[in-house]
Amino acid sequence: MTRLFSYRTKGSMRVFAPFFGLLSLLLVAACTPSHPMSTFDAAGPVAADQRFLFLFIFWVAIAVFVVVEGALIYTVIRYRRRRGQGMPEQVHGHRPLEIGWTIAPALVLVVIAVPTIMVLLDTQTTPEECENGDTEKCINVEVIGHQWWWEFRYPDNGGVITANELHMPAGKKVNFLLDSSDVLHSFWVPKLGGKTDVFPGGGNQMWLEASQAGTFQGQCAELCGISHANMRFMVMVHPTPEIPCVAGRHQPPLVEASTPALQNGCPTNTFDEWVEEQLAPSLPVESEGAKRGEALFLSKGCVACHTIRGNPVAAGKIGPDLTHFASRSTLAAGMLENNPQTLERWLADPDEVKPGNLMTRDAPVYNGELEPLDLADIVELSAYLGSLQ
Repeated sequence: MTRLFSYRTKGSMRVFAPFFGLLSLLLVAACTPSHPMSTFDAAGPVAADQRFLFLFIFWVAIAVFVVVEGALIYTVIRYRRRRGQGMPEQVHGHRPLEIGWTIAPALVLVVIAVPTIMVLLDTQTTPEECENGDTEKCINVEVIGHQWWWEFRYPDNGGVITANELHMPAGKKVNFLLDSSDVLHSFWVPKLGGKTDVFPGGGNQMWLEASQAGTFQGQCAELCGISHANMRFMVMVHPTPEIPCVAGRHQPPLVEASTPALQNGCPTNTFDEWVEEQLAPSLPVESEGAKRGEALFLSKGCVACHTIRGNPVAAGKIGPDLTHFASRSTLAAGMLENNPQTLERWLADPDEVKPGNLMTRDAPVYNGELEPLDLADIVELSAYLGSLQ
């Protein structure tokens, strides 16, 4: 009998060992709030309120679990059948107990509902300063989701348009007007606030504020097609005299430690300086390779989809605005670091980097309407795009 019991115990342990291993892995993963996509390392008031609400409901649920399971275990042990005990007294109903377990859940729901409603009203209502158009305390940003990249427009800041990198000043409310050019998307910056659906025709709004300067990662959070998981973006929160940047604190893994625009994940300029740089035309092309790349850009059909302000021919609206492309830290909607090697990789085979991307389908050099790009073309195009500071 002892040997049989030992055999069964060992067999059960072998069955449950993978489960306990997975549970341990999940618990370890849950203890990393500094991860770029963690919601527990809140860096703004909206995220902080939502984290408070989550933890409040979590601990209320823990309390309910302890009380209910404690009562169950006590009842099982206290009123278990003992040897020699006859049939227990049969009881039909218990009105005070029934009233009690009806009122108790209602009270729990009230306790949860009050802070929930308060947080929802605070985070889902457009701030008064944004409603009143107070540009000293709030800016408006139009967010347009595309398959599979993000467009950001700044109507309060000279009409600046950029792609896949959202810039905002620390300590200032930003009101987002959400729209989609194709299908349903969802706008999400985990460390700054919860996700909001983005659908064709617009209508949804949300606001965020960053109480810390630095670089954060965003993501589409609604299944929107084959490259949904690759629809990322970076949020550059520019420091102010009151809110300096803590180097590397929230730096996503694809952001280089040191670039002209970033130092260890910290933007090197203020938001107003960034706006001024974006409003300026791109620097003139100087190198011969970049000049040949510009000619290729104009002749290979790129201008049908992309805009480069200052170039009257390049005025396409289908793809990202490339006016200051070289000043961005990533390319392909946050898939790659923005450097000559990764840019050449993207130009050589966009579908290898981002399956299903529309450039592979629609661009004449990729769909067979024009002669494909050779290695020399790719190098020269990369040199031209790399000159668009």
